Amino acid sequence: MQDFSFHTHTLGFDGQNSEEEMLEKAGKLGLKQIGFSNHFIVYPNIEKTKMYPYAAKGGYASIYSSDFDEAIAKFTPHYKKINELNKDSEIKIYKGMEVDFFPSDEWKKGFAYALNILKPDYLIGSAHFVEYNGTLYNSHDLKNSSPCEQNMLVYRYWQNVRAAADSGIFDFMAHLDLIKKVGLGREDVWSEEEQKTMEAIKNSGVMVEINTSHFKFNKEEPYPSRRIMKMLAEYDIPILLSDDAHKKENITAGFEKAETMARECGITNFRNPLERKHSPLLKRLNKSVENSF
Repeated sequence: MQDFSFHTHTLGFDGQNSEEEMLEKAGKLGLKQIGFSNHFIVYPNIEKTKMYPYAAKGGYASIYSSDFDEAIAKFTPHYKKINELNKDSEIKIYKGMEVDFFPSDEWKKGFAYALNILKPDYLIGSAHFVEYNGTLYNSHDLKNSSPCEQNMLVYRYWQNVRAAADSGIFDFMAHLDLIKKVGLGREDVWSEEEQKTMEAIKNSGVMVEINTSHFKFNKEEPYPSRRIMKMLAEYDIPILLSDDAHKKENITAGFEKAETMARECGITNFRNPLERKHSPLLKRLNKSVENSF
């Protein structure tokens, strides 16, 4: 099994343990590297969106920001703590972000501004949201939509994932088929959209995680599904395992089972995304902004 975990969350965002507690647990598990990748979600007036009241009620309001300065203020003390912990840690600690990508020029320019200040080590591309008819839907909101609307939202979801991959910004993509968590997108009819997404990911050179957090919701499959894993193997897309740990007990949980399942689907290309050679994050983002015009 791999000796690193790069998709984790901590207190101050939506995690249940501090950076120190997560680091201590990682050491006991024998990890050599850990990355803290808290949510970076910036959307104008997000507190007025469909999903926000439910997020606030569930205690998740801290992961949402209406502008980039607000998000920077949340990440600055978090990154400062990581820098301090790195001085005495036997485990290498990386500063990451799980970023919800919004395909607009204004968002990209704002994100470039944030990267210049925060200087993270890596970025995870994510799609928790779908914008449709002026409304921002969280993946959980999709389940409560009408059947006709659901189909459009699932289609838009896969469009968002492809746009994030095409941007060239990210080191790896998170939980590709997150919508199956609420029972959507499982039908074979969606395999064409999944195939298009594999092509976009292959062309962009971004890696993909196998996210083991889904095992607690569905005992059979992580994210992505076996169907998508077979596509990943077909395209020889580089893979890593992610626990998406929101508490210390979840670090590396499900790794062994997920790796076995991945190999059964034909996946052999397991890699560490931080050991690959590519241009710096800000250079990649600036190039993405330039290509928008």
